[in-house]
Amino acid sequence: MNKKELIEKIAELSGLKKSDAEKALKAFEEATVEALKANDKVTLVGFGTFSVSERKERKGRNPQSGKEMTIPSKKVPKFTAGKLFKDSIG
Repeated sequence: MNKKELIEKIAELSGLKKSDAEKALKAFEEATVEALKANDKVTLVGFGTFSVSERKERKGRNPQSGKEMTIPSKKVPKFTAGKLFKDSIG
């Protein structure tokens, strides 16, 4: 399912117009990104939690030259599925 199809499904299930469903989805995306930038978590009980995880600096190899290099630490977004969500899938 791509973003357009998701918007159509949200509109169908909620009774909103497609334009309103798109605005709601964009607002959710923006609010989630803002919270994660502030090192906060976004928890949707039963669905899951969006959070930020930090990858530590590590050694790696340049695939072209084979030379060893240091891969710097960085923050990455993470999603952990909630129990209800996991149970409904399988």
